[in-house]
Amino acid sequence: MLTISVIGTGAIGGYYGAKLARGGQDVHFLLHRDYEYVKEHGLYVRSCDGDFRLDKVNAYNTTARMPKSDVVIVGLKTTNQSMLKTLLLPLLKDDTVVVLIQNGLGLEKDFAFRFPGVSVMAGLAFICSSKTEPGIVNHQCFGQIRLGNYNCVDRQRIEEFADALQQSGVKTTMAEFHEARWKKAVWNIPFNGMSVVHNTTTDQLIANPDTARLIHAQMREVIDVAQACGVRNLDYSFADEMMEVTKTMVPYSPSMKLDYQFHRPMEIHYLYVRPLNAALTRNCSTPEIRKLAAKLMEIDRVNTHWGNGEAEDAKWPVPPFATSKIYAEATSQKTNDYGLVQP
Repeated sequence: MLTISVIGTGAIGGYYGAKLARGGQDVHFLLHRDYEYVKEHGLYVRSCDGDFRLDKVNAYNTTARMPKSDVVIVGLKTTNQSMLKTLLLPLLKDDTVVVLIQNGLGLEKDFAFRFPGVSVMAGLAFICSSKTEPGIVNHQCFGQIRLGNYNCVDRQRIEEFADALQQSGVKTTMAEFHEARWKKAVWNIPFNGMSVVHNTTTDQLIANPDTARLIHAQMREVIDVAQACGVRNLDYSFADEMMEVTKTMVPYSPSMKLDYQFHRPMEIHYLYVRPLNAALTRNCSTPEIRKLAAKLMEIDRVNTHWGNGEAEDAKWPVPPFATSKIYAEATSQKTNDYGLVQP
């Protein structure tokens, strides 16, 4: 049995953590707003695969009281990435593996820069899930996860974690790290941003011929950048595949759409800025993604009222653009508030 800690018990961390706990693993959950509720009432997963409840949850509101862990699942919004320095340290031991189940590119590189010597992996979740009520995860469809190893040399621990997921009912596969991250980005970059710009759900975007054509073009741009970065086994046929998969999904509001809806900072840095910076350094043309990112930055600045203390997350001691500061630690290039390198 593995001791697993979940930092960020939201739609993703809550779902996979609950599945692992139900499957018999020793799982500990860090919660924020709904800590008291979950401690008293448990964690409920409303799932297309069958609802279930964890009546007794190892719930915490600080990692200082959580145990040293074999695996730490990070499900935080990447806008809160600067909090990891404080949150992670109490959980780490010599052989801890950290799994970043987060959206975007460059996460593991930044993590390794800030936590030298700590093993880190990518967790690529293919799932439609949300958490908009205290203590309730709404799992709508899919649920499989791909694990991409970034720098972990402990093959046994990787296999133990993959086996724990499988035994808990989560379809789990191993994938080459860069390929896995970029393939997830092919869907994430267009649909997250377009759901905000058009204030709608995935089914409406895919049903409209104009937005569907634009999304397909954006997907092809992502693939162009991935190929320029040396990613193999990824070509334009994957864009066609993702379009078809999306047609089978339930009507869905991606995580960025929910962040916009609840006036939370959007995950622009890792989802848009990092791939755009990679494109710029490789002379790769990305006009549609660049236009989409510019719109999102404009919307984000107004929607979060950053600096006025009006955003829902204003009580968190982290500004919306904190991830650009992390990036700035590792680069000397001139960037904007979101970390976007200026051409």
